[in-house]
Amino acid sequence: MNLKGKVILITGAGKGRGRLLAQAFAEAGATVAANDISPVNLDSLVEDANGLIKAYVEDVAKKVGVQNLIKQVEDDCGRIDVLINHAAVEPHVPLLEMDEWDWHRVLDVNLTGAFLMIQSVGRVMRAQGSGVIINVVTGSTREEGNDTAFVSSMHALKALSDRAGRELSPHGIRVYTVEEAGDTIIKRIFSLLAEEA
Repeated sequence: MNLKGKVILITGAGKGRGRLLAQAFAEAGATVAANDISPVNLDSLVEDANGLIKAYVEDVAKKVGVQNLIKQVEDDCGRIDVLINHAAVEPHVPLLEMDEWDWHRVLDVNLTGAFLMIQSVGRVMRAQGSGVIINVVTGSTREEGNDTAFVSSMHALKALSDRAGRELSPHGIRVYTVEEAGDTIIKRIFSLLAEEA
């Protein structure tokens, strides 16, 4: 798939599937705005990308951080065609032992971060008249324990994604939830973007 000329913003792109997504989109010719809270993870990603991946270090759980991120990407790239909300934290702590800070951090990153990104990028896409937002949901059907906060946040993200899709559709913005695990997420996202092309 040729994505030359497209600007794709990915949160949580420093490692794991987010990193693989950034690399895959760069190989397809897209300009990738890779966000992570850790500069260490992004440095090596950018080095191997021949200028197609740009690093943006911000905490998406904070409104000021999100606003700075969006402004930097707009200044550098001129537009945002695709947003992929991939950033997530996943503590493995039993419910009866979970610290309130851990609970809030999970919701702040996994849910509030996605909300802030959808809202801010949605405004950019509304002005453009088009855009695609993809929310990555994992583990929402897990049966094992010790991840109550994470699974709760993923169910809430699915609901947020659904409602955002209904609200943003009239502005030419499509919102999707991708739930597959592992490498199938990359294939599914490429498939969705091919359908949008």
